Amino acid sequence: MRWTLDTLLPPGCMLCGEPVAEPGRLCATCWPKLDFIAAPLCPCCGTPFTLPVPQGLLCGACIAKPPRYRRARAALVYGGGGRDLVLRFKRADRTDLARGLADLMARAGADLLKDADLIVPVPLHRGRLWRRRYNQSALLALALARRSGKPAMPDLLHRLRATPSLGGLGREQRRRALVGAIRVNPARRERVRGKAILLVDDVFTTGATTGACLRALQQAGAASVDILTLARVVRPELT
Repeated sequence: MRWTLDTLLPPGCMLCGEPVAEPGRLCATCWPKLDFIAAPLCPCCGTPFTLPVPQGLLCGACIAKPPRYRRARAALVYGGGGRDLVLRFKRADRTDLARGLADLMARAGADLLKDADLIVPVPLHRGRLWRRRYNQSALLALALARRSGKPAMPDLLHRLRATPSLGGLGREQRRRALVGAIRVNPARRERVRGKAILLVDDVFTTGATTGACLRALQQAGAASVDILTLARVVRPELT
């Protein structure tokens, strides 16, 4: 069946659509367009360093203000081909990319997946979900769950009110927009207590959205929260 399907509809590169050997892969031309995040990186926030550093050294931002999460990791730098890939998945109805993108995330966050008790996506408000028809973070969380065998709970977090688009807003403006916007589903609250939660999103920018989710999870009694995203914005002052 797989051979017949690939013959009729050959799998295409996740970025350009050119034929590839398997679904959810990148062609040889597009692979170099992506900036994969790898060591050396900050062991806490996962920001890549531009120069070799001693193992275990934290970045300046984490030293100045330690994050409330345990660890954060991302597969790609958000820019160039990485940005194109995120937008292709997020805004072009390419839900078929979820499995291949989750594979990239699983490699970047292997330790986080191993330690997780529960995989939880960042929620969308129901109005935005109705317009977009899918929550890209939930698709990634479910694909990671299938790959790792760890349980996922897409309805654990609820976004109580619609928030304005965060694009173009600064860190503090984003934080204020999300105050009180996200809570743990009361019917699922007991599933959080004492658990190691892996929070999944598509892009880590300033951490405002994941921070709002983090506060809700910690208030519900989560033992720890790690963050795994497909891509992250890397600011030069943090490297």
